Amino acid sequence: MARDLSSARGTGTGKAGAGKARSLAVAVKGIATANDFASMMSALMSDLIDGRVTPQVGNAVSNAGGKLLKVVELQHKYGTAGNGKPDRNLKLVTEEASKQA
Repeated sequence: MARDLSSARGTGTGKAGAGKARSLAVAVKGIATANDFASMMSALMSDLIDGRVTPQVGNAVSNAGGKLLKVVELQHKYGTAGNGKPDRNLKLVTEEASKQA
């Protein structure tokens, strides 16, 4: 099970290493827009500098963020337009395959 970001403290000295990670508050709300993603990454960078999260947690979150951006890229490139809307939903599995599962 995933560790709580608030318990993942780095080796910072002084008051910077204490308290909950700011990025945790953003993550709990979810990442649905580009602004959400930018806020999350900005808060994560601050948390890393302050020592509120460990480098391992920062690395894992950054890797997951990169994969999230890749999904958005694939949706834009290969997704299908829906009812004249610019949003595209990427079909990961064909309808036949989903019925067989």
